[in-house]
Amino acid sequence: MSKQIILAMGLTDGYGNLHGAWRAPNVDPNNYADIDASVRYAQAAERGLFSFLFTPDFPAVRGDLEHVTVSNVLDPIVSLTAIARATKRIGFVATGSTTFQEPFNLARQFKALDVISHGRAGWNAVTTSDAAVAANYGRPVSDRTERYQRAHEAVQIVQSLWGSWEKDAWVKDKARDRFIDSSKLKPINLQGEHVASRGPLAIPPSEQGQPVIFTSGGPSPHLLTLAGRYASGFISEVWTIEEARAQRQMVRDAASEFGRDPDEIKYFPGLMTTVAPTVREGLDRRIALAGDVIEARLPHLGAMLGLHLHPERIDEPLTERELAAARAAPTDPRSGIALDVARLGWSSRDILAHGVIDFHPTVVGPGALHADHMQKWFEAGAADGFWVSPDVYEDGVDAFVDEVVPLLQERGIYPNEYPGATLRENLGVPAQYGIDSRADGRTSM
Repeated sequence: MSKQIILAMGLTDGYGNLHGAWRAPNVDPNNYADIDASVRYAQAAERGLFSFLFTPDFPAVRGDLEHVTVSNVLDPIVSLTAIARATKRIGFVATGSTTFQEPFNLARQFKALDVISHGRAGWNAVTTSDAAVAANYGRPVSDRTERYQRAHEAVQIVQSLWGSWEKDAWVKDKARDRFIDSSKLKPINLQGEHVASRGPLAIPPSEQGQPVIFTSGGPSPHLLTLAGRYASGFISEVWTIEEARAQRQMVRDAASEFGRDPDEIKYFPGLMTTVAPTVREGLDRRIALAGDVIEARLPHLGAMLGLHLHPERIDEPLTERELAAARAAPTDPRSGIALDVARLGWSSRDILAHGVIDFHPTVVGPGALHADHMQKWFEAGAADGFWVSPDVYEDGVDAFVDEVVPLLQERGIYPNEYPGATLRENLGVPAQYGIDSRADGRTSM
């Protein structure tokens, strides 16, 4: 079978990625605290054969919460455990900080989720430098080098704890009154400069052995080393094919440096989606929910294009003189996208409604446009898959599954059924139990 796209869905606050999604007419504003809403969205994504849900996490209050949402699930592990009980195949990649969480807690929580979900869990291992988060944990912000040293130690300890209950340790022999072979459940006794654990971890292997490790962010040398050494998935934030292709190659090269097959690590750019019958209807949907955000972003758009854009002309296309003078800012890859949209004759309001200042590339309109975007990136070697952020979960997930997934399947670049029952099988990454011996010892504990 030829290589196919892997899809994931970002799951945050129960509303969607679009500013104002919580105010959409068909959305219950209680969804942030209603796990049944998240279950519905997960089941819709599972119907579309998505390989996993991805939950970013920012454990602090930020932004103007009087008018915008929290943009987090209540708690990644607790929420995903509840969703796991109502799904069968879709996986769960939760974010957990190596900076402020202890390795034993991370190991216990993620492996418990893996066992409860029958082998569908993954850990997005991140470092944290935000002052608001640090304040919540009562600790100072440590420097980058220390954060990543601690991260390496934490991942090694977590993986060692995962393997401390050996695969055949659980005897369960009633006749001989023997529950566990104690010789196969052993302490790990690891002591690093920043973290330590004695172990063992009293949780048996799941159907996939242990959770899949992911990393996320930009391709800094520190993060590339972490990803290349441990990760089977890399979740990124890029805006162009060229940027994504280069970053994906860096991730693959990092894996090779640690003696791994580069195909063992899958690269996932983000994609923000508004599926609608026409581009115009999609833009109108986005504008209706945006409130005053679009007007507030007009100066930013002007700076991206090197123009002074007048608010009184926000609903008019750029003039020929403005288009001739416009220049994409070389330091912002989104600027080229904004300029391309402007040259199609859209107004400044519509350019902004296209999502040109969003966190990821945004596609607005019929399902074919979304399928075209993914196929182009995939065939250019810029992605192994995508983590999709629907504009409004309540109808946006079903719209994507009904309008985009069948097109990808018709083109032969998306599966017609789940490859397997575990996250590892559905990602196409190898089995692992305990720490990977190829990477063990490269960074001392």
